[in-house]
Amino acid sequence: MKVLVVGGAGYVGAHMCKQLAEHGHQAVVCDDFSTGHRAAVRWGECIEADIGDAAALDAVFGRHRFDAVMHFAACSLVGESVADPLKYYRNNVGNTLVLLEAMRRHGVERLVFSSTAAIFGEPQTELIDEAHPTHPLNPYGRSKLAIEQILADCASAYGLRAVALRYFNAAGADESGLIGESHHPETHLIPRLLRKAAGEAIDVRIFGDDYPTVDGTCVRDYIHVNDLADAHLRALERLDREPGFRAFNLGNGRGYTVKQVVTAVEVITGRKLGIEVDGRRAGDPATLVASSGRAEAELAWHPFRADLHTIIDSAWRWHRQPAY
Repeated sequence: MKVLVVGGAGYVGAHMCKQLAEHGHQAVVCDDFSTGHRAAVRWGECIEADIGDAAALDAVFGRHRFDAVMHFAACSLVGESVADPLKYYRNNVGNTLVLLEAMRRHGVERLVFSSTAAIFGEPQTELIDEAHPTHPLNPYGRSKLAIEQILADCASAYGLRAVALRYFNAAGADESGLIGESHHPETHLIPRLLRKAAGEAIDVRIFGDDYPTVDGTCVRDYIHVNDLADAHLRALERLDREPGFRAFNLGNGRGYTVKQVVTAVEVITGRKLGIEVDGRRAGDPATLVASSGRAEAELAWHPFRADLHTIIDSAWRWHRQPAY
């Protein structure tokens, strides 16, 4: 297939392009480089464009006959979404509407969408499956949930074939070391710890050690970025078999505490980090762990790199000599 990868210069998008190329597909990256990296675009043509610009998208679709679109482009900082919600609704929801309209004009009917576990809000069960109530706590999560609802409506009205994949905590890096996680600012725990281990003057703290967990710190479900990319490939193949809209949760089905992550980073890097404990942050649930049973049953997918040390070791190889 020829696949338009929107946001293909970002963390997950770049890994997706590599897997597409390895499986015989042709990726064309569309990115405005507001957060992505040019050096991460190594597999396929790169087009610099804003997906909120209908004329620019028409030019992109006019140059290529795409079989499908993979949509990774979004603003994704929870705190920023609270401070500037209009930015999130405009960039996430508004730009997706422009993209969907362009797809309709050019006859492209397949879409794989990067969603998030933030659509669920406070967990009400030990494992979060697709039937869990959706009560997002911030504009970022609400923007992603709105897009999912739009995709379902477009599937019913126009025959769009769409899959939404809800990530929990993407982590790790490609085993080649060519691409990895590099955000500015970096808000994710594992890369912040690794940047500190690599010698960067970065303040990392544990927020709360009095949660009802095995060691008092929050539990999160970490999934290797290449396992996420594999799920996207399988979702792409599903679009040929079944019409309509479907959503899948993606995680390892088990969680690790913040202290367990810190300890694993110290073991892998051989460096003591001296991470201090601070008070709880507002809005942090004690535990967030996915049930990926639907993805296993319908996509024949399961994570191959579920071990925390495997995930962190792949990321550490990247952080020791980042390419961008």
